[in-house]
Amino acid sequence: MTNGEAGSAKEPAVVTLAFAEPTKTVRHRWTASVVLVNVGINTAFFGPIQVLLAQQAIHFSEPDKEAILALVTGAGAAVSLVANPLFGTFSDRSTSRFGRRVPWVFIGALLGTIGLLGLTVAPSIAAMMLLWSLVQLGCNGALAAITAAVPDQVPIRQRGSIGGLSSMGTVVGILFGAAVGAVVAGNYSLGYLFCAVALVAGIVPYLFFSNDHTLAKSERPAFSWPVFFKGFWISPQKYPDFGWAWITRFLVNVGNHLVTLYLLFFLRDAVGFQNPELGVLILTGTYAVLTLITAVIGGKWSDRVGKRKPFVIGSSAIIALAALILAFAPTWTGALVGAAVLGIGYGAYLAVDFALLTQVLPSATSRGKDLGVINVANSLPQVIAPIIAWPLVTLLGGYVTLYVVAAVIGLLGAVFVVKIKGVD
Repeated sequence: MTNGEAGSAKEPAVVTLAFAEPTKTVRHRWTASVVLVNVGINTAFFGPIQVLLAQQAIHFSEPDKEAILALVTGAGAAVSLVANPLFGTFSDRSTSRFGRRVPWVFIGALLGTIGLLGLTVAPSIAAMMLLWSLVQLGCNGALAAITAAVPDQVPIRQRGSIGGLSSMGTVVGILFGAAVGAVVAGNYSLGYLFCAVALVAGIVPYLFFSNDHTLAKSERPAFSWPVFFKGFWISPQKYPDFGWAWITRFLVNVGNHLVTLYLLFFLRDAVGFQNPELGVLILTGTYAVLTLITAVIGGKWSDRVGKRKPFVIGSSAIIALAALILAFAPTWTGALVGAAVLGIGYGAYLAVDFALLTQVLPSATSRGKDLGVINVANSLPQVIAPIIAWPLVTLLGGYVTLYVVAAVIGLLGAVFVVKIKGVD
């Protein structure tokens, strides 16, 4: 395309950058800003999920706390199923002068902040459910946009390392969320406020250092509603590696959510730990430290050897082992060991599986939408896990059954990754 055909001396370079496979090594400042976005988003996710929503459920009804928590988290996760691919598609098509991804990171964080502030004064279970759904809508929208920024700008040779560092942001956010739950000592309204502040603070650096590529209006595909909705279905027959990668991530995340969903109640009711909020913080801290270490080591190691699947298989098996430890050693010592093993497995999994996923995307022009579909494999387990967990804990054997089922489901993820043919 010539300058005259584009209508602007700048448009050819802009178009090339928007859709081209990146080759230039990303700078530390950009990486740090992406990590901070992940910290903010995951603090907003996991502060409520790990502690605050459970505390609020107890506030509304102690006898029905498991059912309330399952209802609220399930509804929010259902919203996230739509938010991820929808916001990803919007960011793919955005021609804003600020770039394709930045506007949707900002809009998503704004919606999430409004939802968190509303939860501080939620007067009923229904209001709690609606406001948490708004948090999920906004934060998953921001997550879809920031996730797509990685294949936009990071070359394949660097994606394991960047995936590991992004995972650090995820884990630090989880740790911050647990810390918020412990520090506020039952004052969940104050906890939600802290999470909102963390979300806003996390996205601000990215707004200034995103280096986000803009899309020329002439290069944006023509819009039609049938094509729009059809685009959310990515045929596993046409793109089998994408399909197997989706199933693998889905199963591993179902197992992981089954392990973490009722952690506060597990410590309180099964282990008998006197300060379960503090217990969640200690276990999360143990898990976080080891996740950070193995995410960085695993990502760099995977980049060095040029292989992804062996790391994903091994880490999935380690995650399953952590669930079995919790099942058969329901003590404080067992919980500490289980948290440590979970951290070792999940850190390597987060870094390497993300790199693998970016290598099986169907098209450079729809990275945001395709990764949004992949992120459904993160969100859908939040819907499925409460449906599975509640009857297992209350009717079918308690926490032993819950964690054994979590281990089996996670191991299936390790089995299916073998089916991926296009990535070693």
